[in-house]
This record gives sequence, structure tokens and C-alpha cells, in this order.
Amino acid sequence: MNTLFDKIWDAHVVQHVEGGPDQLYIDRLYCHEVTSPQAFDGLRARGIRCLRPEKIFCMPDHNTPTENQDKPIEDPVSKKQVDALAANTAEFGLTHYGMNDPNNGIIHVVGPEKALSLPGMTIVCGDSHTSTHGAMGAVAFGIGTSEVEMVLASQCILQQKPKSMRIRVEGELGKGVTAKDIALFLMSKLTTSGATGYFVEYAGSAVRSLSMEGRLTLCNLSIEMGARGGFIAPDETTFAYLKGREYAPKGEAWDQAVEAWKRLKSDDDAVFDREVVYDAAEIAPMITYGTNPGMGMSVDGTIPALDQIPSEGQASFSKSLNYMGFQPGEKLLGKPIDYVFLGACTNGRIEDFRAFASLVAGRQKAPGVTAWLVPGSQQVKREIEAEGLDKVLAAAGFEIRQPGCSACLAMNPDKVPAGKYCVSTSNRNFEGRQGPGSRTLLASPLTAAAAAVTGVITDPRELL
Repeated sequence: MNTLFDKIWDAHVVQHVEGGPDQLYIDRLYCHEVTSPQAFDGLRARGIRCLRPEKIFCMPDHNTPTENQDKPIEDPVSKKQVDALAANTAEFGLTHYGMNDPNNGIIHVVGPEKALSLPGMTIVCGDSHTSTHGAMGAVAFGIGTSEVEMVLASQCILQQKPKSMRIRVEGELGKGVTAKDIALFLMSKLTTSGATGYFVEYAGSAVRSLSMEGRLTLCNLSIEMGARGGFIAPDETTFAYLKGREYAPKGEAWDQAVEAWKRLKSDDDAVFDREVVYDAAEIAPMITYGTNPGMGMSVDGTIPALDQIPSEGQASFSKSLNYMGFQPGEKLLGKPIDYVFLGACTNGRIEDFRAFASLVAGRQKAPGVTAWLVPGSQQVKREIEAEGLDKVLAAAGFEIRQPGCSACLAMNPDKVPAGKYCVSTSNRNFEGRQGPGSRTLLASPLTAAAAAVTGVITDPRELL
């Protein structure tokens, strides 16, 4: 009667505090430059070392520029954070993939591609989008700086066990519909608080049909529904993706691991605290029109009228549309855009670049559109070049930048100017998220590509 979440969580409980949290053992800690400096300072102040340094992997990603990475970082705040991570990892003897290291990239892209994230693991990082790793069949979630210090010191964390929720998407996905569209659709239905307090298991035939990259995208956006995390039970797709990767088990150990991983699934009679089911046929290519990821609609849809919004939400709805320069009841199709961003831990994988390239091939980037195409890792950049996608993109007027979080958030030079519209494959469209005054429309790589070559918001199905 157990859910998979119960099985993984309970197997990692070191001690249960009656009426309090669980002491949970952590298999993998990822550290980046933003949330780790104070944690290392805490260890230093107490005169202690990391308990299990071999379980900890560190890399800068938020502050790294996506051009001229061979030169010193110009922004003094960014440089200080990146340098601090390098110094801390050297002092505490941790694996560090620095900015020009061939293993560097966004931490949530590198972890899965190197098989550092494996089925059945507990995985944490001082970053909300740690939920991405749940696609491997792991319990993965973001933690705060004081908790990072806790894991560095003890390889354990104190956590209240969340409730469990299953979201099933059944049926076949339509033309041009991607994992990103599933996520934006779910948020439009459940809202950005619809999964608060829950750990979500994604299931159903449409979810099973997703590639590993698609699953990583879906789990990445669990946080935007308010969930503590999201995951997908491992299956043959998972095993095929992991086999032969750097940190995957090898030889006989691989066979034993797969046998164990095959048992990682919710029991047929498992009871979830909440369960919802959606029909894949309902989902179209999506786009957001407001300033939270739940304000989404089909790309050919219409922004809701004010009277369609519950009275308590009308003021924030109006404020959001005012910021975006949109009106209730209008369509977005044909609206001019200024920037396109392909990348982030949401859509910075090789499959995302294949999708983007497939749509722009034989076409030209629209005049006046600035496009930032940023691989999620050095490995993704190498794959783009090995497959010749860089040449396809260059012929269409696009160039590939260097890896990093880039325009997902305004912590590096890739900032969208005030008032400008950006069709972005990232995960958040808050006011100023991509730069002060910037206006973000979240969409899939296909929808972003369609906007990049037309210069306006376009239904990608018309170009496929």
C-alpha cells in the first residue's frame, strides 16, 4: 500500500522525532556559488569538516557569463561568489567543476547527464529547482543555506515528511506538444499553489511516453506548482539513459542496480493524499501571459476576461496584465517580441536544441530579434557541435553561447531590458526576473523557435 515516495523516504530515515521532523540521510549534495558561502563559513566557525566529501559535487552556474568565460568575470559580486566556491571546495576537499572545466554547466543539467543522480536516491541542493533530478526516480528537493551546512557536516537533514500527490496525464500528446507544455498546462489548471505541501509523482501514459530530457523538464517545474518536489518512477527509458554514463554502476553492479531500480514503483493499491488525472488531448502548445507561471494558456488562446477571475484575485490579475502591457480578453498570436531565450535547467538540454534547430532549419532569424541560445552544460555544447546543430543554427542566423544559467535570472550579464518582451524556455516569469522591467513569456523550445523566426508570437504547429 506504499507510494514510491514513501519507499524512498522511509528507507533514508535515520531517526524519527515524535511530533517533529525526520532525520533524513542524503545520498547526494550539489552546491553552487549562490547559497553555499555562508554554509562553508558555518563549518569553519565550528572547526569541522565535511562528513562525506565524496557525496558532494560543486559548480558555479548562476553568476557565470555566457561569453568570454576564458577572461576574468567583470561583475565584482559575481566574481566574488564564483571565486569563493573555488576556494571553499579546495579547502574542504570537494569535487569542483569550475567555469572552464569540461564538466561545468548548470548543476541540474550536469547531475543527470553524468549519472550522479540515480534512481532511489535522496538529493538536495540550495536551489529550488533541485526537483529536476526527480526525473531519475529520486526524491530531490531544494534546501536553505543553513540546511546546506547541515548536510555538509552530517550528510543528514531534518525534514518534515510532505504529503504525497499523484498527477496522471493519460493519452497521446498532440502535434508540437512538449513536456514544457504539459507543465505549463498543469500550472494553469492547478495554479502556482495547487501542489503546496505535496511531493508529486507524475504518472500516466503521456508521462511514460516522454524522453528522459522531457521528464527532467516536467520535474523541474514541480516547484512552480508549489510542490516540495516531483518525480517519475524509473523504467526502461531511465535505464537506457543512464547506462554507460560516467557515474553509473558498471558491469555486474549495473545489472544488480537495474534489478533493484525495477522495484522502485508505487504499489498498485497505494493511497495518495491527493490524485488528479488529465487528458493529454486537452494540451496544446502553451504560453504565459502574466507574471506567475500559472498564468498560462494555449498559444492560440485568449487571455481571460476579468469576470472569469475570482474576485479575490482580480486586483493581482489586473496588476500583472498592466505590467505585461496586455488586456483581458485579447489574443497573443501576432504580438511582436524582442528577445528569445533557449536554455536554463528547464530547457537547456540537447533535445531542446534539436527541437529548436528542427523548426528554424531553412528559415532565418527575424530582424530585430535578439536570441540567446545557451547550452545547459559543456557536454551539451559538445553534443550540439558533434551533431552539426551549431551549423544549422548559424545558417539561420543564430549563435551558440557558453553554458550557464544565463537569462533565466538577472544574476549575470544576460539581462532583458525594461519593457522588452522575451519568449523564454526558462521556469519563472516574475516581474523583473530576467532584468528590471523585463516582460517574460514562458514557452517550449518549439514555441520559442517559432517566435524567433517570425518576430511575433506564433503557433509552432503552423511551422512544423
